[in-house]
Amino acid sequence: MKNPVTRDTHSRSIAKAESWGKETPSAVLWFTGLSGSGKSTIAQYVFGYLAKGGFRVESLDGDSIRDIFPNTGFTRSEREAHIQRVGFLASRLERNGVFVVASLVSPYEASRQFVRRLCSNFIEIYVATPLEECERRDVKGLYAKARRGEIQHFTGIDDPYEPPVNPELTLDTTKTNVEDAGNAILALLQNRLEGAT
Repeated sequence: MKNPVTRDTHSRSIAKAESWGKETPSAVLWFTGLSGSGKSTIAQYVFGYLAKGGFRVESLDGDSIRDIFPNTGFTRSEREAHIQRVGFLASRLERNGVFVVASLVSPYEASRQFVRRLCSNFIEIYVATPLEECERRDVKGLYAKARRGEIQHFTGIDDPYEPPVNPELTLDTTKTNVEDAGNAILALLQNRLEGAT
C-alpha cells in the first residue's frame, strides 16, 4: 500500500467533499477478500463517512444478504450467480445516483469482472490480509471447521480465492489500520469523482 492518508489530509478531504454537490456522479465501491480480512469493517467506515456527509449511499454486505436469502449456496456456480445478482442491484443503485459500498468475499475474478462491466464507476478494493491472519481472527471458528471438513466450499481452505488482477486499491490490514485504510479509499474516490465531473 502506498503512503496512507493522514488525518490532516482526511480533514481537507471532508471539507472539499462537502462541495462535491448534488451533481456528483455515484460509484460502486466493491470490497473483496477472504473471510476475516477486515473488508466489512473498512467498508462500514467508508459507508459511515458518506452517510454523515449527506450522500445517498447503500451498504450491501455479504453476510447480511445471505441472512435474508439463507438458501444461497456456496458451490462455484451458486457463488457466481449470487455475485451477479448483487452486482446487478449495485449497478441499478449506482445508475440512480446512489453510492454503493459492497463487501463480499466474491472469490472469482470472472464474477467481479461481470459486475465491473455492469457499473459505470466501479472501484475494486482488494483487502489482501493473509490467510493466517484471517484464521487467527476467526472468532466463529469457521476456518477450523472447514479444516476439519465440517464446512465445505469454504474460501481459502477447500475452495479457491482468485486475487484481483488489477484492483484500484490493495490493502493489507496487518500493515494499516481501519482509519488509514478508509481514508485512502476516500481519497481515491474523491480523485475518481473529480476526474469524472
